[in-house]
Amino acid sequence: MAGIDVRKAELTALKLMKAHEYLEAGHAAVFKLHGLSAPQYNVLRILRGAGDTELSCHEVGERMVKRVPDVTRLLDRLEHRGLIERRRCPEDRRVVRTRLTGQGLALVAAIDEPLQARIRREFAAFDDPALARLDALLDALLGG
Repeated sequence: MAGIDVRKAELTALKLMKAHEYLEAGHAAVFKLHGLSAPQYNVLRILRGAGDTELSCHEVGERMVKRVPDVTRLLDRLEHRGLIERRRCPEDRRVVRTRLTGQGLALVAAIDEPLQARIRREFAAFDDPALARLDALLDALLGG
């Protein structure tokens, strides 16, 4: 395997970081309109994806896009707003199980269209094959 041009790789890495900042800021603006931070939205999205399955704090933390230092405090804020419910596991009282409330589900659903509209604008320059190639390249970069 031939070596890579490290300078080109460095510039590509910088472009990826800049693209990440651009995407993150745009998505955060959508969440802010609904009174959420990006990590809070991520928790709600994770819980919606879990369906009827309740998740522990640890399981939520493992599924987060970006690690947060205190998942418990994040869950506290969402519970205070009535967006999630937590209960102790009867089999192991040390484990607290979390699920989305109807209010939380409605909020995530309300965010779907504005977020998808934003994503359509952000990726308007790509057709489906180009997106598939980008996705494959990012998989390769991330090791799988």
